[in-house]
Amino acid sequence: MLIRLESRHRRLGPRWATLLLTLICVLVYVALTLQAPGQRLALLLDWGSIPRTLLYPPPGPWWRVQGNAALHLLTALFMHADVPHLVGNMAFLLIFGLPVERAIGSLRLLLLFLIGGMLANIAGALSLPQAVMPIIGASGAVSTIVGAYLALFPRAHLGVVLPLGAYLEFLRVPAALLIGLWVLLQVVFSRLGPSFGAIAWWAHLAGFACGLLAGLSLRPQARARLRRSLR
Repeated sequence: MLIRLESRHRRLGPRWATLLLTLICVLVYVALTLQAPGQRLALLLDWGSIPRTLLYPPPGPWWRVQGNAALHLLTALFMHADVPHLVGNMAFLLIFGLPVERAIGSLRLLLLFLIGGMLANIAGALSLPQAVMPIIGASGAVSTIVGAYLALFPRAHLGVVLPLGAYLEFLRVPAALLIGLWVLLQVVFSRLGPSFGAIAWWAHLAGFACGLLAGLSLRPQARARLRRSLR
């Protein structure tokens, strides 16, 4: 299934944050794949966010312990396990991130991605408190952007291309419907747990909730920004 975003806002200024985040994620993944398997695993363990270490930190000065925890929550956002993991996150980031960035500005989008992603990873750690493998990937951060998109554009439509036999059918579907179905799947998967893989599903839900709240709070500024851009 291919998704094409439909937007009526065509005359807004340049955006750099979404493309920069995408580029960093791709470059980090390429750099990791160039490492030997053992070194790659060591890097994931060193720079990913390990729930058990986050929730039960080793002894030491509080500033160092908290600083390391915050750093790993941040660096984990840019590390991905495999190509489908990377491509899926980057596709959603581009589809939803570009219109959100256009509405709220590049700096706010960047902060939303980083802060929302870090909070989402904390939620993921709380759902897997004894896990010793790292939480990695931008899924929680991207879920934050999806939540913000729904809050900012509740009546938007997405163009969906469905393969029907030998033909492709194009449909315009309310974004709220598709995002709602996605949220429902996250809830179902979070209840089923390991049956659908070692994924921190609660990080997705927490990120979405953070983005939804942030989007609602930013809606007045976003509307004013869009009106100014169309003058």
